[in-house]
Amino acid sequence: MRLVNTAQAILLATGAALVGIAPSAGAQTYPTRAITMVVPFAAGGPTDVLARTVGMAMSKDLGQTVVIENRLGAGGTVAVSAVAKAKPDGYTLLIHHNGMATAPSLYRKLSFDPMTDFEYIGLVADVPMTLLGSKKFPPNNIDEFIKYAKANADKVNLATAGLGAVSQLCGTLLQGALATKFTAIPYQGTGPAMAALLGGQVDVLCDQTTQTLPQIKSDKVKLYGVTTLKRIPSLPDTPTLNESGLKGFEVVVWHGIYAPKGTPKNVVDRVNAALRAAMKDPNVIQKANDLGAVIVDENRQTPAALQAWLKSEIEKWGPPLKAAGEYAD
Repeated sequence: MRLVNTAQAILLATGAALVGIAPSAGAQTYPTRAITMVVPFAAGGPTDVLARTVGMAMSKDLGQTVVIENRLGAGGTVAVSAVAKAKPDGYTLLIHHNGMATAPSLYRKLSFDPMTDFEYIGLVADVPMTLLGSKKFPPNNIDEFIKYAKANADKVNLATAGLGAVSQLCGTLLQGALATKFTAIPYQGTGPAMAALLGGQVDVLCDQTTQTLPQIKSDKVKLYGVTTLKRIPSLPDTPTLNESGLKGFEVVVWHGIYAPKGTPKNVVDRVNAALRAAMKDPNVIQKANDLGAVIVDENRQTPAALQAWLKSEIEKWGPPLKAAGEYAD
């Protein structure tokens, strides 16, 4: 009788041990199917191009396809809200730019909180912006632009990709730096905004190098300057707005990857490892260089770095956006 009880005890103990390790062993199999990375903007736009490049490289490391899903609406908040409500299993991710930090200041009502409704994967890349003019617009350089803008503000039409888009944020800061007010014309994305600039329907556009370099290199627009504090490698002869009289002017588009709150830590760590691997992929590095983007340093590719950066950006953008008084309900 004692032998039977001893055997039963061993079996029960073994079973309990197996149950105890089951979740860990199962977690190690992640991912077992395709992963969706949601992009809040249209296909072909700057964030979409970056997402597809990075997603393809992450797929190699994860062993599963990273599918890009473009979900448009309300300056990116539709996509962010959808991911915040998604099942926290690692199969739905979000890639977003500065708009993640500016939404709290631009929208009176949000269905999500950037600081509490997500797990953070890591920062991806920084993208400089360029200030462009239509070929029909009179100013030919930044000095002429500043003089013209201050004297003829009511005649200047500024194209943006809509409320919450980085082009709109850049335009808001530009008007503040010039102490003037342009006529802002929102479009449904950077593509239509650029088309309007090329067609001469609008005068000025501030947009990412991922979108503007082809137009600059083909001499289809007037280039006034870049929005970084230092000149950029892809446009070494182009002055910064900072050095051209708009002291301290800086707008850099940063991108981060997020998962819904509650996503297991081991899954977050696995996705982060794939992101880190992607950042070393020669194809990603080459594509980033071609787009004028800069892959962030390794110490910024961590969940903690993205969380800290997002918090600092929310604090940075709050005052100027609230002062501009541009809100959406």
